[in-house]
Amino acid sequence: MKTKFLILIFALSSTVLIAQEKLADKFFSNYGYLKATELYQEVLKKGDTSLHVLTRLGDCYYNNSKSKDAAFWYDKALKYDEKEINPEYIYKHIQSLRSLGDYKAADAWMKTFMEIQNNDSRIEGYNPENIAKYNELANSENNKLVKIENLPFNTKYADFGSYVHNGQLYFASSRNEDKKKVYGWNQEPFLDLYQLEVNEASDSITYGTPNFISAEKVNSDFHEASIAITNDGLTMYFTRDNVGKGHKKVKYDNEGTTHLKIYKATLVDSLWTNITELPFNDDVFSTGHPALSPDNKQLYFVSDREGGKGNTDIYVVNIRGGNTYSEPRNLGETINTEGREMFPFIAKDSTFYFSSDGHLNLGLLDIFKSKILKDIDSKDAPENLGAPYNSGYDDFAFFKNISEEKNDHTGYFSSNRPDGKGSDDIYSFDASFCEQTINGITRNQNNNDILPGVTVKLINDVGKIISEIVTKEDGTYEFKVDCNKNYTVVGSKEDFKEDQKKVTTNNEHENVTKADLYLEPLLLESQIVINPIFFDFDKSNIRTDAQYELENIVDVMRTHPTMVIKIESHTDSRGRDKYNEKLSDRRAKSTRAYIISRGVAANRIESAIGYGESQLLNKCSNRVKCTEKEHQENRRSYFYILEE
Repeated sequence: MKTKFLILIFALSSTVLIAQEKLADKFFSNYGYLKATELYQEVLKKGDTSLHVLTRLGDCYYNNSKSKDAAFWYDKALKYDEKEINPEYIYKHIQSLRSLGDYKAADAWMKTFMEIQNNDSRIEGYNPENIAKYNELANSENNKLVKIENLPFNTKYADFGSYVHNGQLYFASSRNEDKKKVYGWNQEPFLDLYQLEVNEASDSITYGTPNFISAEKVNSDFHEASIAITNDGLTMYFTRDNVGKGHKKVKYDNEGTTHLKIYKATLVDSLWTNITELPFNDDVFSTGHPALSPDNKQLYFVSDREGGKGNTDIYVVNIRGGNTYSEPRNLGETINTEGREMFPFIAKDSTFYFSSDGHLNLGLLDIFKSKILKDIDSKDAPENLGAPYNSGYDDFAFFKNISEEKNDHTGYFSSNRPDGKGSDDIYSFDASFCEQTINGITRNQNNNDILPGVTVKLINDVGKIISEIVTKEDGTYEFKVDCNKNYTVVGSKEDFKEDQKKVTTNNEHENVTKADLYLEPLLLESQIVINPIFFDFDKSNIRTDAQYELENIVDVMRTHPTMVIKIESHTDSRGRDKYNEKLSDRRAKSTRAYIISRGVAANRIESAIGYGESQLLNKCSNRVKCTEKEHQENRRSYFYILEE
């Protein structure tokens, strides 16, 4: 009886596990990856460590660009016999490892992938030196020459796919919290199209407030994204979920999947209206991400239709007028791989940009460019743009300013890199970013000798230290800086007075500004030498400017903790001799008191004596007419070193 009871419990437990796994599969197939992850984790805790559960967990994280978690679960799955595993999971593991910057591990798995998939286009051009190539792409010179900025209108939700036309920036966002439905993939509201005013000056860009696109019935209860607008501004192509006529429900294929379609709208009285579905869409595959050729005679798009090379391919049709188009043509193996090719864009010079995870990349989607439209016979592999456009995460939806009056070195791209504000963010780039050099040599002011070991700091116009270097034997330093900025370079070294130079850079790229620094030694023979310390007339209190100079004495004595000094103070000849002697003595003792107040032990100052006018340095004795400068020469303090 007990045995039968245990068998029944086991059977019920197995039934629950199977049911929960099927529920997880249902959410997964409908892109509900967050819920699917939760359910697969519960199945896993209950003892189901099957290859199916492990790979599905990997896919849930992979599809949400959580590379660390994806790599963890793919790694567990790949401990099964490699022959049992679909090679796509190996490739996804490779992509996840690249995303994390673990190129060595990715390289090892790529060798396994090559053995299994020896005719896969994604291994074309691969060689053992690719680890160096990954590092080169990740640390591209573009890092220094391209300025990128996370835009101020990004939110905690997905924002991507910028497109600029006639001073308006259009983009897709899931920020509309009023939508009752959320997308199961990421539990965010469905995407809508937005627009805002953008003003691009020569040295700055300002953005207005985002609002829904000015349109009749473009935004539905489901997804809209990825637009392209004709040169005359009258026709817009955009991507939308396959929705019914009322826009309240989506259409599904026989397997319960809804697909994307491209629609077009016309501008009438400043509103996008007359929405028309393009004839090469279908209910059984997706068509999206429209892009126009510079002459508006071709429309490029992405599709997973039958006959393609990979997961998604890029196609093109000729625009014939009305709502008629040629048959879609696959762009071929120069562009398309077994992976994902997405988000095409054609610049005004016909350079073709797109995103892919099938060509040599840093992990997940990277942005590439190709000259295939300039040279139709070209077989050259697309060029990875490298950092900072690309990262280990999804980088996509590249847009370059294309109107003649604007700088074509600027534009936008989208990314889900982790330092952003939301799940996807829009970034601007400026490839005309100007860089210059400030360099120089540090020297001893007294004899012009090269002075090594000087700490040189680069300070920006708000006083922040942005870089620091210590000069070597040749006394040289160098900083890379931005153009059109104000900087200060400050050199400091123990037992020397600081020197600083102000530098203003111009707008000439790679210009070099020389700023040598001359540091004056504080120790000269048996003295600590500072600038004269001044007192108000007939006063002995230490002024702020005198305190500033005396800090050099404090620094030297802190550097040399056994040093003992004596202080002498002198006046000029003006005034009675006896009074000057007393005044100078008060000043010497005030000086001593200040140094002690700064933490120097009193026994390290043997004496502080005033000598009045008894030791003049020049002719300016009583009743001799002298200039103020000559009298100043006699008003001085000495700091003699008695012990070091």
